[in-house]
Amino acid sequence: MSNKLKKSSINEEWKYIPLDDPSLVWTTYDMNCSVALLCAGFELLGIDKNKDPRKALFIFKKDDGIEGVIDLYWSDRLEVKARTFADTLKAIKNRLYSE
Repeated sequence: MSNKLKKSSINEEWKYIPLDDPSLVWTTYDMNCSVALLCAGFELLGIDKNKDPRKALFIFKKDDGIEGVIDLYWSDRLEVKARTFADTLKAIKNRLYSE
């Protein structure tokens, strides 16, 4: 996996985030869960297709509350705007298949 330098806001310095550190990142192969997290405002750090070309590993910055949103998603209680979800899903698919 590659490493990522990320600047979280204009007033902060760039920060190194190792993409293989489970204390700093949350990963999933589930595209719909990833789209739901994006719709909820979480930051996608990268997509890793190196291990298996038929699968994509979505890598998110592990922020406060991400596990709660994931629990809401899996319990079918997460609410996101339908068009936002559809647009985000289309953007993720475009990103996956254009690389």
